[in-house]
Amino acid sequence: MDVVITGAGRGIGLGFVRHYLRQGANVWACYRSDESLLRELEDDNLTIVQWDIADDKIAHASDVFPAKLDLLINNAGVYGSNKQHGQSLENVTAESMLSVFNVNCVGPIRVVQQLKDRLIMAKGKIVNISSKMGSIEDNSSGSCYAYRASKVALVMVSKSMAIDLAPYAVRVLSLHPGWVKADMTSQQGLISVDESVAGMATVIENIDQYSPGTFVKFNGEVIPY
Repeated sequence: MDVVITGAGRGIGLGFVRHYLRQGANVWACYRSDESLLRELEDDNLTIVQWDIADDKIAHASDVFPAKLDLLINNAGVYGSNKQHGQSLENVTAESMLSVFNVNCVGPIRVVQQLKDRLIMAKGKIVNISSKMGSIEDNSSGSCYAYRASKVALVMVSKSMAIDLAPYAVRVLSLHPGWVKADMTSQQGLISVDESVAGMATVIENIDQYSPGTFVKFNGEVIPY
């Protein structure tokens, strides 16, 4: 099994790397600026790739990734400015909105454009890591304009990808990892990285049980959006 994971240098992305290496998969772990934790893994099945998904200019040589790709996990993402200040209605700026949107929504599109033919060759799977904060129906507290908007947009992007790639037998889902104890949450949360990743991996294994482009929680529950 050949797997590409973006945002793999820490947190959930690194958890996915460890999980699939334990499964014996060949993993291409993509990071933006710090690969130190990936280097510590020292696994022959691991290839480390620097890839800033926010950069339009990045194009990878054909020999970086395998000709056939079984699974792409678009995990790279940013939260943006502080919720109470930078993402309030009064303080959010166009610059911060566009910066977060560029990484969280446009970034996965860039990645899929680069790897689409490889996924088609393998009739592979694409998983886009969104957030329950991207559910319009679930929004009861407001604020977080940049992050919420980027994640709900990613759910819509996933749905379009699922429709467009269905004729090629490539399956697509959006996943909510849960409230995870990771750097993005300042180690606050309800579940560990390992628990979140294990749950999402089970959903990925059973992807055919879900309609194309469905938004699914790490425990298998479908999220209304």
